[in-house]
Parts: sequence; C-alpha cells; structure tokens
Amino acid sequence: MANRAYKFRMYPKDEQKILFAKTFGCVRMVYNHWLDRKIRQYEENKTNVTYAICAKEMAAMKKTEEYGFLKEADSIALQQSLRHLDTAFQNFFKQPKTGFPRFKSKKRNKNSYSTVCINGNITISNGYLKLPKIGQVRLKQHRIIPEEYRLKSVTVSQTSSGKYYASILFEYEDQVQEKEMQKFLGLDFSMHELYRDSNGKEPAYPGYYRNAEKKLAREQRKLSKMQKGSNNRNKQRLKVAKLHEKV
Repeated sequence: MANRAYKFRMYPKDEQKILFAKTFGCVRMVYNHWLDRKIRQYEENKTNVTYAICAKEMAAMKKTEEYGFLKEADSIALQQSLRHLDTAFQNFFKQPKTGFPRFKSKKRNKNSYSTVCINGNITISNGYLKLPKIGQVRLKQHRIIPEEYRLKSVTVSQTSSGKYYASILFEYEDQVQEKEMQKFLGLDFSMHELYRDSNGKEPAYPGYYRNAEKKLAREQRKLSKMQKGSNNRNKQRLKVAKLHEKV
C-alpha cells in the first residue's frame, strides 16, 4: 500500500467559515488544556497522562454546560488534536532537554485541524468536499483522483491572508514496475547553476524564487516603517502574507 496527498483550495460559504473558525478554536483549546494537564502531572510525579485518559476526560467535559460548545466541532478532529499532543509529549519523554511542547497561539500558529474518514463521513465529488459538521464545501479540484484511491484523512488549513485549503490523503495499491536502465547521465551539483550534466549542459532557470525573496524583503521593509493600526499598514500586512505563500 502507498499514500498520496492532494492539496486543493476551498471556497467556503460565510456560515461555513464560521464553523471552520469554531473548529480551529476548539482544536486549539483541547490541545492547550491537556498540554497543561500533562505538564502539571509530569512536574508532580514524572508520569504522563495517556491519550485514553485524555479522551475519556474530554467526553465527560463535553457534557458540562461550560464546555458544551465542543459538541459543535468535529469530534474526530478533537480526538486527532489529542493524538498529536500525545505524540509531541512522547517525543518530549525521549528527549526531555528539548523542553515541553509549546502551547498553540491563535496569532503564532496557523489555523488548521485534521480529521479522519470513517464510514464515508468524508467524500469528494464534482468539485465539492463533504466534511463532518461543515457539509459540502466547494473546492478547486485541479487534478483527477483515480477511482481506486481510498480517502484516508483531510487536513483543513487557513492562511494568514484568509485562504482555505484541504490537504487530502489517499491510499492505493502500489504496483511497482521494473524499468530497464538504458542510459546513465552524471550530474555535478553546484549552488549557482544547481547542476551540470556529464554532457556539459546546464539548466536555464528563470530565478522565480530569488526574485520572490527580493520582493518579499522589499515589502517587509515598507511594512516595518508604517504606522501600527493604520489602514495602509493592514493592507501592506496582507500583501506581505500573500508573498509569504509564494516563497
């Protein structure tokens, strides 16, 4: 078996954007709540709060009036948040000197969450992606997905400039075909031309990446000189955020 991922831009409706925002917030809250719980227990007796215990506590928390809002979010996404935290804390146990996992910040971290396909709760068809609690979301499906591919999971993300994306992971049977090697070509790598082959040829790159880097640096300098809180600075911030996506 092999895996393959596709990333498509989504165009959610206004009400779906609200649901996405709620899910991002719930996933972040769950991660931070049980990270604090794990840190306190570790400092007390050097033990870990397992995923099973965290999941059981979260199920009970959903039934309370204070945290009933967690029911509005995709339950699998909340469970995945606990699994990601458990992995991060297991890595901490292997290398304690690296320090505890960091708390997720609304400003510092990218808005995202992951969910898993179970019993057809996630589907993609005719330019729409069906997600739990969200419904059918329109997306720009620029690639055809083979019928034999099985959808495994989806990671939903929102960029700092407000764009929404779905990274969809598929599983498929990997049939490796043996290929007969007919000719070898030697490559001599260098930082300037990237490489030169054994025939003396060099690639002619247009330098898009370096040009984008220079433009980003120029726009960042403009942003740093603008007055905080002004409309022009907010417009420039969005411009810089869009350039970051290209670099």
